[in-house]
Amino acid sequence: MTDPIQNTRILLASRPDGEPTADNFRIEHVPVPEPAEGEVLLRTIYLSLDPYMRGRMNDAKSYAAPVELGAVMEGGTVAEVVESRDPSLVPGDIVLSHLGWQAYGVLPAGQVRKLDPSRAPVSTAVGVLGMPGFTAYAGLLEIGRPQPGETVVVAAAAGPVGSAVGQIARIKGARAVGIAGGAQKVAWLEELGFDVALDHRSPTFKDDLKAAVPDGIDVYFENVGGHVWDAVLPRLNTYARVPVCGLVAHYNDTELPPGPDRAPRLMQTILTKSLTVRGFIQNEFVKTHYKAFQADAAGWIADGSLRHKEDIVQGLENAPEAFFGMLKGKNFGKLLVQVGDDPTR
Repeated sequence: MTDPIQNTRILLASRPDGEPTADNFRIEHVPVPEPAEGEVLLRTIYLSLDPYMRGRMNDAKSYAAPVELGAVMEGGTVAEVVESRDPSLVPGDIVLSHLGWQAYGVLPAGQVRKLDPSRAPVSTAVGVLGMPGFTAYAGLLEIGRPQPGETVVVAAAAGPVGSAVGQIARIKGARAVGIAGGAQKVAWLEELGFDVALDHRSPTFKDDLKAAVPDGIDVYFENVGGHVWDAVLPRLNTYARVPVCGLVAHYNDTELPPGPDRAPRLMQTILTKSLTVRGFIQNEFVKTHYKAFQADAAGWIADGSLRHKEDIVQGLENAPEAFFGMLKGKNFGKLLVQVGDDPTR
C-alpha cells in the first residue's frame, strides 16, 4: 500500500506584536484532501504575497475576518486541477483560486475561475491582470479620475499596484510621478515611462518632490503613508483626489507615532483645499469595473503600454521570509512564491 501524497501548508501559529517573525508561522505536513461532489483538488503553482496579509494576522475588526490561529495563511493562488468532481473542470485545467499558503487544497468548483494560458502567462492572474492590477485600475479611474495634463503621484511605484497606477495615468494623458525606494527601482520607473521618478530614501526627497510637481498634485494614489505622505500633503492642489488602498508603512505599528497630533492639520487641509480622500477595497468595484478592466488591461499589455515585473521566490517554505521582506520594500515587482511546477511554461 502506497503512502498518501503529503500536503505542505503554512499555518498562523501566533499573532505578531509589531513586525511578524518566523515564530508566528508553523509548517506542517498532512495528507492531501479528497474532493467531494462538486469540488476540485488543486495543486498550487503560484502563491501571491500581498501587504494586506499582514492585517489578517491581527485579531482586529477590519473589512475582512482575521486568519484564525492554527489556520492556513490566506492568499490568492494560481493552481492546476488534479482531480475534479464537477463537470465544468477537468484535470490539467489552470485556475485562479484562493488556496492560501499550501501546496494542495480542495475548493468548490464555483469558487475558482478557469484561466486561458494562451492569453497571458498564468502568473499574471494574481498580478497585473489580477487583484493588484484591478486595485490600480479601479482606484485610479473611479476615485482619482485623472484628467489629461493633470499630475498623478503614486508611492511604492515599483510595486504591482503602483507601477500600474503610473502607467494607466500616462495612458489617460496625465503626468505620472512615481516614488520608490532605491536607484534600481527608480531606473525601472524611468524605463516604464514615468515622467519623473523619485527615491524616497534620498535626504533631499522633500525638495525633489517639490521640484517634480511645480503645479502641485491633482491625484495622489496612497498605499504607503509615513514620511512620503508627509511630503505629499502640502503639495496637494485644491480639489485633489486621494484614493487610499493601503498604508504599508504602518502595518507593523503597535502604537501611535510620536510627536504632535497631526489630525487637526490634516482635517484643515482637507477642508480648505476641498480634498477628496477615499479609502477603498478593490472588491467593491468588481461588479461595475472588472469586465472593463480585463478588456482594457489585456489590450494595454498587448500594445506594450502596460508592462509589469515579477519577483518570484522558489519554494513554499520560503514564503514567510519573502513576506517579511515585502513589508520592508525588498521585493522588486509583483511578489510570487512558486510552489510547484508551471506546466504552461
